[in-house]
Amino acid sequence: MNRVLSPLGTFLNEVNTVQEDLARLFNRVSPFGATVTGPTGPHLSVWEDEQAIFVEADLPGIDPEKIDVTVTEGNHLAIRGQRPAPEFDGATWVRQERPYGEFSREIGLPALVDNDKVIAKYEFGVLKLTLPKHEAVKPRKIFVKSGETPVVSPTICNPAL
Repeated sequence: MNRVLSPLGTFLNEVNTVQEDLARLFNRVSPFGATVTGPTGPHLSVWEDEQAIFVEADLPGIDPEKIDVTVTEGNHLAIRGQRPAPEFDGATWVRQERPYGEFSREIGLPALVDNDKVIAKYEFGVLKLTLPKHEAVKPRKIFVKSGETPVVSPTICNPAL
């Protein structure tokens, strides 16, 4: 089934696209209630287990040598870099949704991490971070010893009291 758009429908679709682009440009919300802006850096997924915090950041088309990852104060992660804008000879943009230029994304981590043991890998456009938790925040098993001699209260042992 072929769908034929009326000239008015096509015009309204283009107006909507322009409104979204302008809202994104000026960091605002669409008049239709949808948020058109996102974080100023890459989209992240963050999860943790007892031993580490894991972060994945979507960074397609970026040279891994140009990605700067820092952890400050033991629980603040910053990812910075730059995505170069493509250059086309004799062409003009029809739509540009992928951001180009410098980017920065900073988040607070749910626990202190050991900065010296952080592992960063870049695979298929995804930055994968493993941030081992600091020993001070890792759960520790406390062993309870059984005593051979019972602890006796002085009030029970001393009949004079």
